[in-house]
Amino acid sequence: METKQLKGLPENADLRRADSLAREIFSDVANKWALLIIEALGERTLRFSELRDEVEGVSHKMLTQNLRMLERNGLVDRKVHPTVPPRVEYTLTEPGRALRATVDGMCGWTNQYLGHIEAARRRFGD
Repeated sequence: METKQLKGLPENADLRRADSLAREIFSDVANKWALLIIEALGERTLRFSELRDEVEGVSHKMLTQNLRMLERNGLVDRKVHPTVPPRVEYTLTEPGRALRATVDGMCGWTNQYLGHIEAARRRFGD
């Protein structure tokens, strides 16, 4: 099956292509932990333990994996202070802050339609 490329976009920017970098990035950031970490960081700088406290339910392993992925994609800046023990802080980069605007929109959508979704789930016995 051949996908039709969007006009003017390079192949690596076409979300419809399974092998595109854009889809890989989309897959990375479109998971609940990444979105919650981005929302928790907001305009702040937080240490690992502070982030773990902010994102209730995230395991140490999942927080570590998602922070590494966000850093790898240039969305989070990790700063290690040379203290004993080392103090590590995380901050959103400019692209991370731009993505946060979208995450904020998703949070607003969730709040706006929560009652509707709850009613729909009740109809299915959830």
